[in-house]
Amino acid sequence: MHADSLNAPMAGLPDPERDPQFYDGVPTRRFVAWCVDLLIVLLVGVPLATLFGLMTLFVGFSIFPLIVAGVGFAYRVLTIAGGSATWGMRFTGIELRRGDGSRLDFPYALAHTVLYAVCVGFFPLQLVSCATILGSRYRQSLGDMLLGTTAINRPAD
Repeated sequence: MHADSLNAPMAGLPDPERDPQFYDGVPTRRFVAWCVDLLIVLLVGVPLATLFGLMTLFVGFSIFPLIVAGVGFAYRVLTIAGGSATWGMRFTGIELRRGDGSRLDFPYALAHTVLYAVCVGFFPLQLVSCATILGSRYRQSLGDMLLGTTAINRPAD
């Protein structure tokens, strides 16, 4: 990826210089949204994984982290596909948009979640992703850059 492409305009999105209100505070809001989403996933995933472990006479506890991760993956895909934002993002007033300005549909939500999971699974990629959120023109994560998406402050409809 060429350095100039990281700052290339995305035709359907507000310009960060002309409309900075769409990007003001987005990195902080993304972090708070991530914390809210993590709490939701743990509140649902841990009891579900525990129940599964008990129902399988403790054999299911061997895949406890996979069950919680699966709940998180499904939660993220379904909520983003259903409104272009997780519940944490909705709480903080941000949503994901494609480069043409449209909301994310199911294929984009799935791709975004896969890229997010890869970054979370490889800590150095997650660090790069956090750095790109802080330093890129459109406040994009690494996955956002690859997909041509970004998070913006939710516009008034």
